[in-house]
Amino acid sequence: MNAFIAGNQIELLRNGRAYFPALAAAIEQAKQTIYLQTYIFEVDAAGKQIADALKAAAQRGVTVRVLLDGFGCKDMPDSFVKAFKKSGAQLMFYRPKISPWSFKKNRLRRMHRKVAVIDETIGFVGGINIIDDSNVPEQLPPRVDYAVRVEGALLPSMTASVQKLWRRIKLTHLEPQNLATDNATHLPKTVKKVTNKNVIKSVSAAFLLRDNFLHRRDIETAYLKAINAAKTEIIIANAYFLPGRRFRQALIKAANRGVAVQLLLQGRMEYFLMPATHAFYSMFLKSGIAIFEYRKSYMHCKVAVIDGTWATVGSSNIDPFSMLLAREANIMVQDSAFASELRAEILQSIHQQSVPVSAQEWLKRNKLKRAMSWLTYGMVKAILGMIGYSNER
Repeated sequence: MNAFIAGNQIELLRNGRAYFPALAAAIEQAKQTIYLQTYIFEVDAAGKQIADALKAAAQRGVTVRVLLDGFGCKDMPDSFVKAFKKSGAQLMFYRPKISPWSFKKNRLRRMHRKVAVIDETIGFVGGINIIDDSNVPEQLPPRVDYAVRVEGALLPSMTASVQKLWRRIKLTHLEPQNLATDNATHLPKTVKKVTNKNVIKSVSAAFLLRDNFLHRRDIETAYLKAINAAKTEIIIANAYFLPGRRFRQALIKAANRGVAVQLLLQGRMEYFLMPATHAFYSMFLKSGIAIFEYRKSYMHCKVAVIDGTWATVGSSNIDPFSMLLAREANIMVQDSAFASELRAEILQSIHQQSVPVSAQEWLKRNKLKRAMSWLTYGMVKAILGMIGYSNER
């Protein structure tokens, strides 16, 4: 698992309103290379803004390589793809063959990470897809999500990661490899001086991946290490929360030793399997873990703060599909200033935009909800059993 590395400058970005202008500005200033990997690239206002910036970069001679997930972008118009490639930008799809009725591992393994690396000196990691914040059902307020802008010591590992995955997918597409250009490094390794007052400097951080080869459990292990070491407080805000046995036990043990554990979870059901999240409400509430449901709009974030010093922002949900199947990327930060900023953001969502789940009400009422939760959890277990992961959850 990657160790914390000092010498980073990290800026927390809330929602696409902050993320897309920062990403577009970095793309517009690019001189040599741009790598962008995302699960969803929607052709809406945000998507067009980023696509236009990428196409303009390609037209001025920047090497632009965009990797999209085949399922997340299954509805992308052919005309958009053709126009994108016509600009000189390169575009590939991760596992483009999809089937809604297949439960084979290969069909369920998706590229869920959201990573961008520009000129090997600026990186972005988080949970924000290329989709407008207001692109939500029912004309609700914008969704909540986070990303970070990174400069400094983590960039070499981030660059190596995006280059490696690009080469691997290019090989599966039977396209010729050109190591001279695929690993092009033309820029000096110095990092530009950061002037944005919101950037937290000299931060110790780690760039963690989740894949099916060398990094199968890196993100989960980092979470568990921090939870097991927690002394005072654990705050987790996660959109799709269906933790495995080890994760559940770690949270309950933390609560039993006096750690204040708060979970901010999605209160609106986006997918038919989401009621499975409720299956563990009873055991958590009985252990003194506080649960809050975000109901103002849709919450898509995957963030956490522990003891006011450890924090994470990334793409990984705490569910079996993220932890066992998908390619994910998270930034782990060991810094009290950054953790304090993220903690304040989460607590604001908890206090102003969420509804607490009462232990008494949940345990004495909600019988139908509890029954539905175990039914959908059984469906999740059945799917995991069909692909050979039934013993891991």
